[in-house]
Amino acid sequence: VSYYFPLKTLWRSFFAALVAAFTLRSINPFGNSRLVLFYVEFHMPWHLLELVPFILLGIFGGLWGAFFIRSNIAWCRRRKTTKLGKYPVLEVFVVTAITAVLAFPNEYTRMSTSELISELFNDCGILDSSKLCEYVNDFNSTKGDDLPDRAAGPGVYTAMWQLALALIMKVFITIFTFGMKVPSGLFIPSMAVGAIAGRLLGVAVEQLAYYHHDWAIFSGWCSQGADCITPGLYAMVGAAACLGGVTRMTVSLVVIMFELTGGLEYIVPLMAAAMTSKWVADAIGREGIYDAHIRLNGYPFLEAKEEFSHKTLAMDVMRPRRSDPPLTVITQDSMTVEDVETIINETTYSGYPVVVSRESQRLVGFVLRRDLIISIENARKKQDGIVSTSIIYFTDHSPPLPPSSPSMLKLRSILDLSPFTVTDQTPMEIVVDIFRKLGLRQCLVTHNGKLLGIITKKDVLKHIAQMANQDPNSILFN
Repeated sequence: VSYYFPLKTLWRSFFAALVAAFTLRSINPFGNSRLVLFYVEFHMPWHLLELVPFILLGIFGGLWGAFFIRSNIAWCRRRKTTKLGKYPVLEVFVVTAITAVLAFPNEYTRMSTSELISELFNDCGILDSSKLCEYVNDFNSTKGDDLPDRAAGPGVYTAMWQLALALIMKVFITIFTFGMKVPSGLFIPSMAVGAIAGRLLGVAVEQLAYYHHDWAIFSGWCSQGADCITPGLYAMVGAAACLGGVTRMTVSLVVIMFELTGGLEYIVPLMAAAMTSKWVADAIGREGIYDAHIRLNGYPFLEAKEEFSHKTLAMDVMRPRRSDPPLTVITQDSMTVEDVETIINETTYSGYPVVVSRESQRLVGFVLRRDLIISIENARKKQDGIVSTSIIYFTDHSPPLPPSSPSMLKLRSILDLSPFTVTDQTPMEIVVDIFRKLGLRQCLVTHNGKLLGIITKKDVLKHIAQMANQDPNSILFN
């Protein structure tokens, strides 16, 4: 997420996924259940009027997403100050024990979340034995596997209140599990919340159409004994809505849901729910769950959508400042192994500029800290004559040494000869754009080839905060 990703690339990915879908369907005409995680095969198309309950599911997903984000961030902040948060292993055991106690009595929370989602997405057939499919039998108008809308039986009503309890439990337990020191995930739990809500709404609409098929909203397309409402489709749309409300994804979410289910013909309902959930959630809070956790954890992240319109220059942001000590550099042919090891031990930088000499400060390249450490350790072990007084050379050619001098260490191969540089007069608007789109960690500042300083991503973030009248020292990078 720290790299620039153009919107046009997202659209290309979307259309590429559609092409792949048609290709897979033509290759595997007998069904693609082996290619997707939650394969669905609904026998009836959706109707235009069903967009209303689909949008209602989108509203629910947006409200759930906003509630989840605020509650989860508040819990994570509180976790840092509590005794339980200081013992992450104990916290995992406590939350696991509470989850097990609450989940075991209910069969829909006792099963794995993936199995639950698959059952909620399922379209009831003649041979289904699930309680969700225990309708009053009426096979007079059955054609193949198509079943007419029927009155709910005792099993369906039992499943409804069990699913309602499961919804309440999963809504609250997901708040505490996401963010723990264990990869408990977010996609599947969020999909489960939405799938439960969608199935509940789907069964409600199905029964409403069965008992009131003469209403104006049903009379044109849902006659008595017809198979017109598919509760499993509502579960799928609800899953997309809740996932969209939490992550604020739109096009990519529709592609993900299509890839998970193989339901190509249901892209429009998924898009309606995903967009509605995003709009509702954005009206309450602009941040998705991942953006909120990036800010909570203090990660150095540059938001690609924010504009930088201030008229500052690279020289205003680069370090060292006038009161700072000189920039730590390595010369290309005059430093010993001991000198370089001292620099490594005394600093924590991820890399060092290499210059011709300290007097000229003419930039040669950039070398990473880890490459230096590995190269020196390997040379001491495997190369004869490498001692602390050996000279390190970053040049192509090294001068002949007297017979009594120790062996030289050539490290030209680990030197980056083209580090990214900007001049001291480069506007910071361009520098910020470069950091966003190239994913840079640091950028060197030069003037006529002479090294002046360095700008890191953290320097850019502090400068943006300062331009927004915030205290740059209040930004913590964990």
